[in-house]
Amino acid sequence: MSAGTRKPTDPAGRRVLSAALFASAPAEVLDFLLPLWAGSTLNAGASVVGALIAFEAVLSLIVRPLAGELADRFDQRRVAAAGAGLYALSFAGYALADSLPVAFAAAGLGGAGGALFWVALRAWTGQEARDGDGTAAYGKLLSAEGQGAFVGYLVAFSLLERTGYPALFWLGAAACVLAAALLLRGPGRRPAARPGADAAGAGGLFRRGAAERRLLPLMVVSAVTAAAEAGLWMLLLLRLQGDLGLSPNEIALVFAPGFVVFVLLPEHTHHLTDRLGRTPTMVASFAAGALFAAGLAVVSTPLAIAVFWTVAAACFAAQIPVEQATVAAASGGRIGRGMGLYETARLAGVVAGPLVMGVLYEELGWVAACAAAAATSAVGAVVVPFAVRVLRLPREENNTATQSVHMTEDGEDMDTSKPEPAQPSAEPALGPKEHARKERRDWYIHTVAFALGQLVLWALDSSWLVWQITDGSVPDDQRGPLVWLGRIWLTIWVIDTIWSWSYTIWPREKKAKS
Repeated sequence: MSAGTRKPTDPAGRRVLSAALFASAPAEVLDFLLPLWAGSTLNAGASVVGALIAFEAVLSLIVRPLAGELADRFDQRRVAAAGAGLYALSFAGYALADSLPVAFAAAGLGGAGGALFWVALRAWTGQEARDGDGTAAYGKLLSAEGQGAFVGYLVAFSLLERTGYPALFWLGAAACVLAAALLLRGPGRRPAARPGADAAGAGGLFRRGAAERRLLPLMVVSAVTAAAEAGLWMLLLLRLQGDLGLSPNEIALVFAPGFVVFVLLPEHTHHLTDRLGRTPTMVASFAAGALFAAGLAVVSTPLAIAVFWTVAAACFAAQIPVEQATVAAASGGRIGRGMGLYETARLAGVVAGPLVMGVLYEELGWVAACAAAAATSAVGAVVVPFAVRVLRLPREENNTATQSVHMTEDGEDMDTSKPEPAQPSAEPALGPKEHARKERRDWYIHTVAFALGQLVLWALDSSWLVWQITDGSVPDDQRGPLVWLGRIWLTIWVIDTIWSWSYTIWPREKKAKS
């Protein structure tokens, strides 16, 4: 099976998704714990903590283009494994750190490791995606990242008070070692040559640098909108804590529905992209982001904010996979380089956004900051059709059409697609009985995981379900993040149960995916 037709659910694909889950769990938690750890363990002030975070971000920015080049020249899974190894060394450094120099060294290793890991993993995803633009594959990867974050926070909240920071950091290092081991399994191979790759001779479809120039407008849109999103996120946290007086647990409850949506939705949003196309999907996402930012300027209740944030999370779940798939499709065969540029652009926006939005908030207030974020997203919705159009991607045809790209006289690629007879489906349709059996099998797996999770929560006196059964309610002194996480998990399991067994009660076939 060729690289371009490999199914994302093959053993190598499953190992990559598992590696993403294991690495994202400690990485996401570190973003939350690093300031708290530095302040309590190293007695670092706000300026030193800011410098520590900035050092990691800047080093990650510097390494990302190099990571893209390495991903194009060497086996992408091996490059990602090297990044996971640096991640592990970084967490070990935090566990052993008793001074600021060691902490800065650990931050540097983490910045470099994150660049290598995520750029290479996203390049591999684009290389191996079986569907034409890779949106479904990138959705699965984003979903795995979200699941990792969920598991990471669950473990962190469970162990931190009992074990302290060092044990948690060592556990993060072990998770990253496991991610590296998963990526190193199987034979190594160099990235497969793809049509449109940079070639040494004159026959190459893309001249060196042509793909980067075409990607520049989309990179600018991604960077600017990422800056607005990151800045608004920071200000929203401050507003919930300061103006509305919410506790950390209450703030977590506000964001919980959106987080669940962001975890579950990405691997399904490609169905929307298949119907609408990449450009309308991104336009709709940016427009919804503008409405979200504008809505925050006029609502003030936690419930209303939770609703707005859930809608925004659904839009992000649709936007990010199609954005990444578009970069992969437009990279001229050098997906690693394209992903390196994309990751650099977004990270630059994430670094700059909170600073700019923070100044705007202090000078002009909350409404002005929301208006600026809304205007930025609106501009993104207007500009993104141009940014995609200059990429000169093949027209989005039906799955029964074969895309063919040729050069024009000025070096631009031209779509000369010709319809061909439909090919056999990559995933054959399942009959009603087979589909019902598959849904039940998946439900058994989900139920075992749910039961084990509830057992762990019960051992920690944090199971909402057990408290409801035994006492009828959760005591006030037992309420906390683990309790509401368990309650959300129970809700998801109930919905999954109804949906999965509906195929047994009302059998219906699963349509083929081409």
